[in-house]
Amino acid sequence: MTRLLDPRLFRQAFYAAAIFSTVTALASPSEFGPRFPYSDKVQHFAVFAVLATLAWFGFTGAPRRLIVERLSFLGAAIEVLQSIPALHRDCDVLDWATDTAAAVVVVLLLAWLAPGRRIGRTPVEPG
Repeated sequence: MTRLLDPRLFRQAFYAAAIFSTVTALASPSEFGPRFPYSDKVQHFAVFAVLATLAWFGFTGAPRRLIVERLSFLGAAIEVLQSIPALHRDCDVLDWATDTAAAVVVVLLLAWLAPGRRIGRTPVEPG
């Protein structure tokens, strides 16, 4: 029987969300979308907050710093790929910083909310 909080489901959701967000980040920029100031940064923060949350629950044995590191790397890779002229996208170091900040905030918040689970330590499974 599959549990609702089964890490395998979170891992699958994480990979699906990571692929979807990467593909949409590399697609042609949309003419439609929010037009309020800093909407791009809000979108970056929201996407990487969701990715960090899915990673937290999907990779329960991973050190928390590794989650932040890998998400930060994903954000940097997206920005580097967006610098390819044929994609008609802009590479912005502040987008990468926003991605990294979202991962840090979410991991720290979840670590604070989950007593007994420390950043950088693998939780001990009862057994």
